[in-house]
Amino acid sequence: MKQKNTSSKTSILKSIGPGYLLAGAAIGVSHLVQATRAGADYGFILIWALILACISKYPFLEFGPRFAAGTGNHLITGYKKLGKFPYWIYILITLGSMFIIQAAVTIVTAGLAERLFNFGWSPFLWSGIILIASIALLLIGKYPGLDKSMKVIVTLLTFATLAAVIMAFGAGTVNDAVTTESPSLWTTASLGFIIAFMGWMPIPLDASVWHSIWTKEKAVQNKQKISVKGAFVDFNVGYLSAAFIGLLFFLLGVLVMFGSGTSFSSNSVEFSSQLVELYGKTLGVWSKPLISIAAFVTMLSTVLTVTDAYPRVISELKNPEKNKPADKKEKWKIYRISIFIIPIFSLSILFFLSGSFTLLVDFAAGLSFLSAPFLAWFNYKLVTGNQMPKKHQPGKNYRIFSLVCFWFLVLFNLGYLYYTFAP
Repeated sequence: MKQKNTSSKTSILKSIGPGYLLAGAAIGVSHLVQATRAGADYGFILIWALILACISKYPFLEFGPRFAAGTGNHLITGYKKLGKFPYWIYILITLGSMFIIQAAVTIVTAGLAERLFNFGWSPFLWSGIILIASIALLLIGKYPGLDKSMKVIVTLLTFATLAAVIMAFGAGTVNDAVTTESPSLWTTASLGFIIAFMGWMPIPLDASVWHSIWTKEKAVQNKQKISVKGAFVDFNVGYLSAAFIGLLFFLLGVLVMFGSGTSFSSNSVEFSSQLVELYGKTLGVWSKPLISIAAFVTMLSTVLTVTDAYPRVISELKNPEKNKPADKKEKWKIYRISIFIIPIFSLSILFFLSGSFTLLVDFAAGLSFLSAPFLAWFNYKLVTGNQMPKKHQPGKNYRIFSLVCFWFLVLFNLGYLYYTFAP
């Protein structure tokens, strides 16, 4: 009996990996910029928004690895079997956002790289270097290289950010943060920010597809099927890490920036530089390297996972249900082509459309907002439908919780539409 329990624990430990990739993808602009800015502009008062956003997306992101472990297929296969509408909706979401999101996370990382290393290089040059390095790691190390890299990066990021927050608490700024009056949440600007903050925190719902693909790939690497329990543990490790680090960046904003009297830039790179500078003023110049490293690693993790995720998705779109050796060979070929094509198009956007870049990012963000209830419903239908074995389907209470979260996303979407289009 003891040997069986030991074997079960070993199997669960071997399942851990895709959750770190999810965390790496999640911990990006939403954490470094939006979570920090939420604390910087509003103090502790917006902590409810961070918690509610993480709770409401939890079941639908968890359904990705659950479905992959329970059926042996990723969500794209499920969408295709569910019908043309779910399948093509997901394709449109992916094609409408992948180049813009790749460009956005890369340019922020590029700005932070120059801030950290100070080589005098342009953001565009840094973007090219970061993407080339990411592509090299992914093609040489393949999935195992990404898996191991993200475990190191997310662990390093957690400790670096936690150390920064502890030092901020030690600086004696808590009293000022508590006593400083927060601005009204009922202005047009405040409501717009809250909607954007919750929409991207901790990650858009299409990442559930990425996680399901990574879970399936992990099973291939382990040469054994991942149990639903193992996938659940792995998901919680990654998702709770992303939520916790989001809370840490929120606290950094409150403790270091709230009530500082500084007018914060809406530009992600400039805002990150302001965070580093204010940290230096609060704790001393010696603290700048720590927060600079934390900020850079935050964005580098996102670039790595996004650079891997989109080519994997593209390689699976044509025949997601086919897994014969010849099919796998063709998918690997499509992956290798896509891993160059997507960054090239993203760099082209940065080079030729820099003047319209904010508009493009707003479009991608809007697409993520509007697609969230659709993807949530598709994922719910998959894990409660005929494709999923009964023993792996969510129980009654979890289904009720999921439906409550679904209707919250619907209401949240209606609020976004009203804010965006109402006169």
